[in-house]
Amino acid sequence: MSGEAAELRAYLKRGGLIAYPTESCYGLGCDPRNPHALKRLIRLKGRDAGKGLLLIADRLKRLHPFMRPLNPIDRARVSRTWPGPVTWVVPATPTCPYLLTGGRPTIAVRVTAHLDAARLCRELGMALVSTSANASGKKPAQTAAECRRIFGARVRILAGRIGQRRRPSTLIDLATGTVLRP
Repeated sequence: MSGEAAELRAYLKRGGLIAYPTESCYGLGCDPRNPHALKRLIRLKGRDAGKGLLLIADRLKRLHPFMRPLNPIDRARVSRTWPGPVTWVVPATPTCPYLLTGGRPTIAVRVTAHLDAARLCRELGMALVSTSANASGKKPAQTAAECRRIFGARVRILAGRIGQRRRPSTLIDLATGTVLRP
């Protein structure tokens, strides 16, 4: 791990929040295992804690601490869409933090296709919370400058370019196959 990545990882472990580019907009993220950071992120967005949060990673293995093991058929379904802009709602582990699941027995997860976001997860050696960088109900930030305007010094902003996708990731319930968000 580079010195810069080690410093950023330490910042996240202490409860820091980051804004970073993803497939369709800037994402607002934190260490998914840090309850203080999760609460700060939810407060900063003005988000209902019952909605839960989604996680991204550069590979499925980083999501394992938060999700129950998938059977071979479900693993194949999910793997066909990853890396890519498809988020799956899968069974959560019993130890998955309440603020990630919103109190449900499921967690939303994605192996991202955005090169910078995937590299960030790889360099940090962890999955990241990924919710749109905006106040709840407002338009998501598309640039680092917009993130600075919205969040100021409350968030560390990682400059970069968002992907070409103009809509949030597709959201699918693994158990039912229902598309929750096209």
